[in-house]
Amino acid sequence: MSASIASLSANAASSTAQSSKFAGDFNTFLTLLTTQIKNQSPTDPLDTNQMTNQLVQFASVEQQISMNQNLQRMLALEQASQLTASAPLIGRNVEVEAEQISLQGGVGTLKLPAAGASQTAVVTIRGSGDRIIRQETVQLGTAPKTWTWNGRDTNGTTMPNGAYKVSVTGSGAGGRTEALPFTTIGTVTGAERVGGDVKLLLGQLQVSFDRLRSVSSGS
Repeated sequence: MSASIASLSANAASSTAQSSKFAGDFNTFLTLLTTQIKNQSPTDPLDTNQMTNQLVQFASVEQQISMNQNLQRMLALEQASQLTASAPLIGRNVEVEAEQISLQGGVGTLKLPAAGASQTAVVTIRGSGDRIIRQETVQLGTAPKTWTWNGRDTNGTTMPNGAYKVSVTGSGAGGRTEALPFTTIGTVTGAERVGGDVKLLLGQLQVSFDRLRSVSSGS
């Protein structure tokens, strides 16, 4: 997390340097314009309309860059705030929206929806090369239920901890099938800034902070 905050500081320093450079360019422009006015030919004076337009355009660009820098600072502060807010989540069990299951300590957990048009669900977990490593049919109940993977593939081989792609397909009357929504449950192990987004880490699974759906006490 400290590395992420250092990254925010570096970005702020970069914006400050850019602002100083622009201020220098603006002063240089004014110096050149003043020199041009002083040395203009009496028989061919500088067009005042053209000069005014140049000043207006340059001032407009300056305002836009200043506004962008302010927005960048606000975004950096918001991301720093999210990083700080995520600290108490470390070690806590959370429920997140994700397309992967986090295998931590040899265990991965999903939360499946209640039965509706679909009475059963087929949970499919895939490994490298999109290869199916585990598939299991689950009977859905009247309320949402958790499903736990013991970390073993179809051959009984223990898979290494990591993030595995998962899909859930529901089946109902008449053989009707549908993709079912689900959430992933895991333990928060850290948080970091990735690009312009703050990510929660559930082992090797990265999810955006806004994908968080619930928090419970640690295991």
